[in-house]
Amino acid sequence: MRQRREATVLIFDADDTLWENNVLFERVIDDFLAWLDHPTLDRTEIRAVLDDIERANAVAHGYGSKVFLRSLGDCLERLRERPATERERRELDELAAALVGHTVELMPGVAETLDDLATRHELLLLTKGEREEQQRKLDASGLLRHFRAAHIVREKDVDTYRWLVAEHGFDPADGWMIGNSPRSDILPARAAGLNAVFIPNENTWVLEHDELDPTDTGVVRLAAFPDLLRHF
Repeated sequence: MRQRREATVLIFDADDTLWENNVLFERVIDDFLAWLDHPTLDRTEIRAVLDDIERANAVAHGYGSKVFLRSLGDCLERLRERPATERERRELDELAAALVGHTVELMPGVAETLDDLATRHELLLLTKGEREEQQRKLDASGLLRHFRAAHIVREKDVDTYRWLVAEHGFDPADGWMIGNSPRSDILPARAAGLNAVFIPNENTWVLEHDELDPTDTGVVRLAAFPDLLRHF
């Protein structure tokens, strides 16, 4: 067993790190692609169009199920080259209904691991998205008691991490950002001087993918959430 690090600040991502999230969106996208049944484009080509629309809408409108539903409608209108009908809007709402009010499904070992880590370290939570939607998931998770503070932000970029360090007054070299997203969790945290733990999730949103430097010693790669106990 590796020697555990002394007390430090551990910052946790939420969606797809503490609980499953994007897999729910992927199921809706599968249903959307089948429902759309485009006469000339295959599923891969339609998905590329949807990814482009989601990328633009994330910049303009943020994240969450409401923006996702907007993206589905925009994709429908672009591919059919006309406004969506009221019936189509209702059918899109029905496709996306599974995203609203679903039970939060924790990743294996999350609750027990946080119980242990909280006895030795200061835990913070940092998640991005629509505030009301993210707060509902946080409340439903039953995990908030573990964290000194939980922050819901519009975007997780370098400035966000610098703000977090200043807000809580710790040396970034003593902090670790833990998450599944190279684009939002690992790369900007490293750019802000924090260390990072990458726990990949096979269902991570394609727009959160990015390349990590395999020689970066400030990034620890783990296979599963409970593996944190071998390091911290």
